[in-house]
Amino acid sequence: MTSWDLLTCSIMAQRKPFQRLPTAVVPGSYVIRLHPDLVAFTFTGQEDIDVEVREQVKEVTLNSVDIKINSAKFTSSTVSLTGTTSYNVEDETATIAFPEALPVGAGKLSLDFVGELNDKMKGFYRSKYTHPNGETRYAAATQFEPTDARRAFPCWDEPAVKATFDITLVAPKDRVALSNMDVVEVKDHETDASLKVVRYSRSPIMSTYLLAFVVGEYDFIEDRSADGVLVRVYTPLEKKEQGRFALEVAVKTLPFYKEYFGIAYPLPKMDLITIADFAAGAMENWGLITYRETALLVDPQNSSTQAKQWIALVVGHEIAHMWFGNLVTMEWWTHLWLNEGFATFVEYLCVDHCFPEYNIWNQFVTSDLTRALELDALKNSHPIEVPVGHPSEIDEIFDLISYSKGASVIRMLHDWIGDKDFRKGMNIYLNKFKYKNAATGDLWEALESASGKPVGKVMHTWTAQMGFPVLKVSDKQEGSSRIIEFKQCKFSADGEVPSQGDAAPLWLVPVSISCGSKPGDIHTRVVIDKATTTVTLDNVGPDEWIKINPGQVGVFRVQYSSDMLSRLLPGIQSKTLPPRDRLGLSNDLFALCTAGVSSTVEYLRLVESFTDEQEYIVWLDVACNLHKLGTLLTHTDYEAAFEAFNRRLFHKIGLHVGWDSKEDEGHSVPLLRSLVISRLGRNGHKETVAEAHKKLKSHASGKESLIADLRGPVYGIVLKTGDEKVYETLLKLFRSTDLHEEKMRIARILGSTRDQKLIERTLNFAISDEIRSQDTVFVLLSCGGCKLGRDMLWQFMKDKWQTLHDYYEGGFLLSRLVKSSCEDFASEEKAKEIEVCICEGLVGMMEVWWSMYC
Repeated sequence: MTSWDLLTCSIMAQRKPFQRLPTAVVPGSYVIRLHPDLVAFTFTGQEDIDVEVREQVKEVTLNSVDIKINSAKFTSSTVSLTGTTSYNVEDETATIAFPEALPVGAGKLSLDFVGELNDKMKGFYRSKYTHPNGETRYAAATQFEPTDARRAFPCWDEPAVKATFDITLVAPKDRVALSNMDVVEVKDHETDASLKVVRYSRSPIMSTYLLAFVVGEYDFIEDRSADGVLVRVYTPLEKKEQGRFALEVAVKTLPFYKEYFGIAYPLPKMDLITIADFAAGAMENWGLITYRETALLVDPQNSSTQAKQWIALVVGHEIAHMWFGNLVTMEWWTHLWLNEGFATFVEYLCVDHCFPEYNIWNQFVTSDLTRALELDALKNSHPIEVPVGHPSEIDEIFDLISYSKGASVIRMLHDWIGDKDFRKGMNIYLNKFKYKNAATGDLWEALESASGKPVGKVMHTWTAQMGFPVLKVSDKQEGSSRIIEFKQCKFSADGEVPSQGDAAPLWLVPVSISCGSKPGDIHTRVVIDKATTTVTLDNVGPDEWIKINPGQVGVFRVQYSSDMLSRLLPGIQSKTLPPRDRLGLSNDLFALCTAGVSSTVEYLRLVESFTDEQEYIVWLDVACNLHKLGTLLTHTDYEAAFEAFNRRLFHKIGLHVGWDSKEDEGHSVPLLRSLVISRLGRNGHKETVAEAHKKLKSHASGKESLIADLRGPVYGIVLKTGDEKVYETLLKLFRSTDLHEEKMRIARILGSTRDQKLIERTLNFAISDEIRSQDTVFVLLSCGGCKLGRDMLWQFMKDKWQTLHDYYEGGFLLSRLVKSSCEDFASEEKAKEIEVCICEGLVGMMEVWWSMYC
């Protein structure tokens, strides 16, 4: 048994079996009053919880973390009892014991409590911001998903234990105070003239993790959707115009979703608000959606096309949750993907509706499908639907499998049953389970009822087992027909072929097929349900290419025979193959190369067919693949030769897009220009490097402002090729801007330098007061782009582990740092070093690592 095996066994042995809360007493409604103190960073609270006592018990157990319950009382029509409270830190519960058994029936549990406005970006926490006058101030905000409502008030903090909420906030009169619902009353505080008491209307029946409160200083802009919902976007002071784009998206989205799902948004208002310190990108609190600044604010002069597009997707995603997650909620975290997979799929529907010129479904393939396939090919992946026990396990599944693979599977299902039946099934599902909880099987039942297809049988193979198949295809011509043979087996990133037989994983695979005579049409659809299947295509000429999975809708890889692949190459060069299909050929073949199934030389020959390519998504896939290959080659003597190959490959498209934008050039061209300039410059193209330095000098001096789309590539190029003077120039730009997007554009690229002293400065800068803790991880990871930086980052993480662990107390940001700082090493020696470091006790790292990889 290896030290790694011993470590895994030790951690598993330490884990106590998890049990959900007892159901003898359950809540029906909460009436909560909270008073956050923005100076002392504490809060006081009182709550009355209407409960149903289902069986006689002397104790009530509910969730509570870092809260002191000062008094607890139970009253009913027959008794009035005072309880004493004890706490279980490991289980995150408080148990209130009463002197006699509670009578069965209706009752009220009344609690007085105090807690801390922590600095961990979870629960009820404080968020630091700078007032326009330069003064540092604090707001109070919340982040409850998945299990941190218990840090704000004692509660039954499980998604299936729904209730209504009547919220009252006590706040300074000069602060904005918001919650999920609309305000019904504002009055002066009973004893303090500087405070106001704000009461909100009763919420719908909802889960605790969707509750939210914010107290701070904000400006806002507002509008009403076509169906009458008041929408406001709250921004930092003096930045309300930066919320206008998000407001436009939200106002368009609400009526679109109402029509698509056949159910109206049920709340009277929707607020979208930025929080200065925010760990995630956004959070779908019902009626009060919280965001990072970079996920909500657009400065027309300083925001890039990529940032604007990202904000449209995030706004669409979070509003989709108002139906998927809020109106209908997963029964337990095992079904998280029902929330996140659907919202990720639906966000693309939304953006395609609001901005058809984006051709956003093209980018779904690069942003979600290919990334999901890459992760899911690993042996340490997990099924879409994974059993979750203890709440500490929940963060482990907020990943690309739940989000991106979930969305990809839904997209495949949508294509298979058709939009009409998909919408009908969604309406059945949402109406049946609104204000309730559901599991995956409930969704399949609704879609099966709508479509008449065996949805449950097919989809179970995609959600209940991890991984996905590779379809190995070969063909032969018989007269005017083409005979296609499919062999499916599980695709593994290491190329391992699973043993055949009854135990071999098998998928029911909806497959579409197109051919060269009508490249935009589907010739044949079939569901492959066996390890080997033969399909006959009629009326196909002997020289026509055959494309499996047109549009890259299916969640699988394709391994063509050499003859089939050769026939497809002219379709790349002539562009008769649609863009997504050209991308798919590149991505599948590269995956086969990294798995050792195909030759890297074969992939590089394919790439040379893209010389005349002009589509952004195709170049993005090629660039990502070559970057991965280039990272591997930094450990060899071939790095310079590979950079020369990149320069030759990108030269022609670089001449085509140039440096200057053109009128009516389309949404994707600025994205392509940014990508191509970055690839040329970072691979040492002399003219591009010189122009980047020239443009930075003009921009920094104020002579000619650099357009936002070019700042990222220019900053990266000059940092890689420049000296300390360039580094200082970029730090000055960082410190002079108040747009967080621009700050992060610079900070997340500072580590591109190749100077050892400057890499060290960047590492220390990442944990300085100038970088918010939510952004520290990304600044650190910028240092890992070269061999020197990678080694320095790993050593820094070991040296500063306790500081970093205290920043995040576990969580997904810390997991991302551990994973990303180690994944680009390429030697057995380094692998053993990492294993030893973990096993010898980097405090807390073993749990983080185990949660990600075991």
